[in-house]
Order: sequence, then structure tokens, then C-alpha cells
Amino acid sequence: MAGTRTLEELLALTPDKYDISVIGDEHFGNYNRIMLSPVLAGEKTIESIIMNDDAWYEHHNITFYKGERAARIDRGRRRISTASGLEIPYDRLVLATGSRPARIPVPGNDLNNILTFRDISDVHDMLRLSKEKQHAAVVGGGLLGLEAANGLRAQGIHVTVVHSSPSILNRQLDETAAKMLQQSLSDKGIEFCLNARTVALSGDQQGDVRELHFKDGRSLQADMVVMATGVIPNHELALNSGLPCEKGILVNDVLQTYDPAIYSVGECIQHRGAVFGLVAPTYEQAKVCANHLAEFGIARYIQQAQATKLKITGINAFSAGDFLGDDDAEFITLHDRALNHYKKLVISNDRLIGAVLYGDTQDGAWLFDLIQQKAHIHSLRDQLIFGKDFCTLETKLAALPEAA
Repeated sequence: MAGTRTLEELLALTPDKYDISVIGDEHFGNYNRIMLSPVLAGEKTIESIIMNDDAWYEHHNITFYKGERAARIDRGRRRISTASGLEIPYDRLVLATGSRPARIPVPGNDLNNILTFRDISDVHDMLRLSKEKQHAAVVGGGLLGLEAANGLRAQGIHVTVVHSSPSILNRQLDETAAKMLQQSLSDKGIEFCLNARTVALSGDQQGDVRELHFKDGRSLQADMVVMATGVIPNHELALNSGLPCEKGILVNDVLQTYDPAIYSVGECIQHRGAVFGLVAPTYEQAKVCANHLAEFGIARYIQQAQATKLKITGINAFSAGDFLGDDDAEFITLHDRALNHYKKLVISNDRLIGAVLYGDTQDGAWLFDLIQQKAHIHSLRDQLIFGKDFCTLETKLAALPEAA
């Protein structure tokens, strides 16, 4: 997604500057990975999530090496070699190799029917196994794990989410919102095994997975396991070509690597110590990279705070900023149990520094804007929890003549 977004931005700036080649390991054009969950749940098709089809590449005269793996970069000769033996020259090279799913390093993680959830082939494998298996364990209670669990449940399989923390989505939600989400998902038939650190997996004589074993002595039977425990940047191609890498490919503020002819964007990079797993920052990187490929040279990539907007099985949640706060922070909360809505605002020195919304998230963008602007909210403090429309109404009423 990041690599093709770079091309879209470049073509908008200067459509004829380069002859463009794209090397892609998968046998598809670029597709929206965020939409793999609805595909798994049977709500969308693979075709509907393709973002740029073959006709788009042809229209822009882009040579698309589909199903080819880039194997080596010859930086001296400025050529890319593929696994099948092709040699492709370049004047400028953009590495957008993304990331791969992490597998927890425990005994038994190489048994049969242990999957990850990352690409179209993973979805095909999960759909195939869901017709053959009875009980799936999803290791990881983050957004990806919950989406995998929901998709498998929609296929009629018994699903248990295994998470090492006491609450799900612990990096995005506070404890109250997490419990509300867990209850909503439980009502949909998903079970949870929390505070469960997986230390081993065991299987049968055929090498098929059968059981997960946890640090506290508990165990869980499952004949299918999906690992959703994070991603690892794919930087091996760059590293083997002598480009400096740490957690990811090191880039500067214009997304340039150590080699000035080579740029990099997306989940494979490391910028000022940070790596990336959300779409929004990678699209900003694409815009900056395209600006410099077009030789405009006026853009710099600056990391921005990101809000998290989640939509899981029709359930809306939002968080931004320091939503946990500290001992010096003030908290304003609203909990409507009848509507299953929850709002929490974190305030420090008359500024909004964090927010969590569950159920009703329509004011998320406005609250995030207040956090980013570090705006003084003293005059809005008593109305802030009721949202933007109410605050605007209060301001208008206050401006009316006294007789009104």
C-alpha cells in the first residue's frame, strides 16, 4: 500500500518523468490489507479490495513484475536481481518491502495448522481450515487478532482469543472500554483466555497442532492456531545490500537511505528511532518521498501523533493521546450503560491530553484536534464531555442578549 501510494503521488506531480517498474512478490496488484478482515468474515471479496488492478498499471505504462521476488540489489551497477534471474535497472529505487507477521518463539510453533494473518494467501488458508477444524485459538488480543477471531467466528468455527495481558487492546483502550468491547465480542460468541502467556504448543503424531500451554499451568485445546502478535520489518534485502538497518531500514527526513539513489517507505523503515504499523504515517511518507523523486525537494517527513479509530464487528472505539493519564491528571467520564456508550477525557493544566470513546465516536476527530493544538479548554470544561455540538451550542447561547 505504501509503495503504490508513492507512485500515485509521483504520477500526480510528474507523470512522465520516469519509466516505472514494480516488482511484487504476490500474484496480485496492490490491495487494501485493512479489508482482509471483511474478506475473512465473508462480507467482501478479494476482487473488491484490489486498489489498483492490471488496467491501472497498463494505463500508466508501468511494467509490473507480478509474482517476482527481489533477491539482490547491485548498488554499483544500479540493478535489481530477482529470484527467477531477471535483472532490472534503476536510476532511483524505492524499497517498500513492508513487514511480516511475527511468530512467538516457543516450542511447537512449526506444527501444522498454525497460521498468521497478513495477506491474501493467509485468508485462503484460514477459510480452508475453518471448513475442516472445530476450534481456533487466536494468539494476540490486539486489533488484528480480534478481527481474525471475528472473521473465523463468522465462518462458524469456535474461537478463543489468547492474550498475555489482563485486558484486550491494552495499547489502544483503557480498562473500562476494553471490558465493554470484550463483553460485546463475548455476546457474539468469541471466548477469551486472558493473562495467558503461551510457552509451548503441542501436537499429535501427524504433526498437527492440538494444544496451547501457558506459563501459569493452564492449557487450551485447539486444532487451528492463528498468531497475531505483531510484525517484523522486512529489511533483509536492504541489509544484504550494505544499507544500514536497525529495527528497519534507516531513512532520513526525506525517506532517503544511506544510498542517495535509494528511498524507502512503509512498515520496512525506521525513522528517528520509530517503526510504523498504521496506514496514515506510511501515506505521509509516500507523499514526501514522491515530492523528492519529482525533484521538488520541499517536503520533510515529520512524525505526528496518531489517533486510533477502531471498528470491530460494527463496534466503534477511538483513542488518542495519553488516555491513561497519571496521578496529576484530571479525568472526566461519562458511562451510559443503557446505550453502551463510554467517554473518558484526560486533562492536565487546562489542556486535553487524552481521550477514549466507545460506542459513540463521532467527536473523535474534534477531540484529537484539541489534543494536537494543546488548546486551553477551561471555558469548555463543563461541557466538553457532551461533544462538539453541545459546546458550540453553549457558546452561541452565551453570546445572546440577556433578554433572549
